[in-house]
Amino acid sequence: MANHPLQNMITRAVITAIDTVRKCQTAGLKLIAGEKKENVEHLEPYGFTSAAQNGAEAVVLFPGGDRSHGVAVVVADRRFRLKGLARGEVALYDDQGQSVTLTRAGIVINGGGKPVIFTNATKARFEMPIESTGDIRDNCDSSGKTMAEMRTTYNGHTHKENGDG
Repeated sequence: MANHPLQNMITRAVITAIDTVRKCQTAGLKLIAGEKKENVEHLEPYGFTSAAQNGAEAVVLFPGGDRSHGVAVVVADRRFRLKGLARGEVALYDDQGQSVTLTRAGIVINGGGKPVIFTNATKARFEMPIESTGDIRDNCDSSGKTMAEMRTTYNGHTHKENGDG
């Protein structure tokens, strides 16, 4: 390892541990020369947080070249990064195939085969037509019916007073 302070200011590292409980997330790191660091603060952009898997990569700064107090400023994981985005597109993704992609054609939410759950809202409002390739069920946590079941009930419904019963 070089002794010149400028050469010790920026390095690459591999994540070996993450602590997400503290106010500022910390990471265990293995730096490129095999040097190990524990409890290195990971400064995340406001409003965004993640818990990187072991093996993710980081860029670490050591102000003044002092290796006693580093700060991880970027953590990335090329194993799971979405590929093939068009210029100007943006995505949020994880290691399980879940993603939200702002594409040139619209927003794509990929649940990675898991449920997508909306919570703690007074209502969900859609100001556009809604299409579904699957069933739509009301009161799904009780004895609700699907739209197809309601349609069958409606289509089979008659009234004697109207001459159809």
